[in-house]
Amino acid sequence: MADTSFGAEGWTPDRLASLAGKTFVITGANAGAGFQAARILLSKQAKVVMLNRSTEKSTAAVQALKAEFGEDADVSFIRMDLAELASVREAAGEVLQTVPRIDALICNAAIAQVPTRRLTVDGFESQLGTNHYGHFVLCGLLFDRIEESRGRIVVVASLGYKMGLRTIRFDDMNWEAGYKPNPAYSQSKLAQMMFAYELQDRVKATGRNVEVYVCHPGSSATSLIATSGGLMTRILFRLMTLSPIVQSAEKGAYPEVMCATEDGLEPRALYGPTGRMEFVGPVGRGTLEPHAHDKEIMTRLWERSEKDTGQAWAL
Repeated sequence: MADTSFGAEGWTPDRLASLAGKTFVITGANAGAGFQAARILLSKQAKVVMLNRSTEKSTAAVQALKAEFGEDADVSFIRMDLAELASVREAAGEVLQTVPRIDALICNAAIAQVPTRRLTVDGFESQLGTNHYGHFVLCGLLFDRIEESRGRIVVVASLGYKMGLRTIRFDDMNWEAGYKPNPAYSQSKLAQMMFAYELQDRVKATGRNVEVYVCHPGSSATSLIATSGGLMTRILFRLMTLSPIVQSAEKGAYPEVMCATEDGLEPRALYGPTGRMEFVGPVGRGTLEPHAHDKEIMTRLWERSEKDTGQAWAL
């Protein structure tokens, strides 16, 4: 049953009051839904700090945003490659030195459907290493700063979590056997969701003051597939973007902005489009499959993630 708590049109940025004085840190914000989220937040006088891999694209994105909102728009970027944990640690250090408050960290960046198996410099399958491990370390390093303002962590997931194995392949997380782009992507997004739901449990158990929410953009016309998918996948998605089951990147940004700003959200939930197949339509609380918060798997994944990355959380 569709969520109607935000009315027939669902959540839209019209619900936002001024965000002056608030700071939002967004990974992968120089294109797609992340860029549109930055636009929406800047339009409400927020400060936005982008964590992006490409200096060239980030410089162009900042220039475009200042052209739209004025030279005084408070937007900047710090270079960070989620696929390299040393880069994540260096960027987090720079954030802690230069960004005095974080009201929300939006874990938006991702790679998808990488056609052939690749490993990160740290030895992880590229999609798991980038989408999950990179954000796992980043969130751990910035957690205390986020808590200082009773802030939030927003994990941008994907409906792909319902595909593939629907669990974590602990005996071969790096897909040394039987690599396929979709199941590997699916596992990486499921891992992100499990991290978020396990973090919710740990925050609650320790009485910490950080809210954690999970959302997905639905089927949105972003550059995600174009930048990391294989040729056939790119062609198919290009054809899909011409159909009514794909929405704009701006609408794809609504769920993450909502989760970063809206009060009264449920923690054990998945927010996103609530229309056809939950690909498009009014934004609200969607369907969350129980395998995404299997407690035994979540706990095991957390422990494995700490061990693999060397990022020990004080939770």
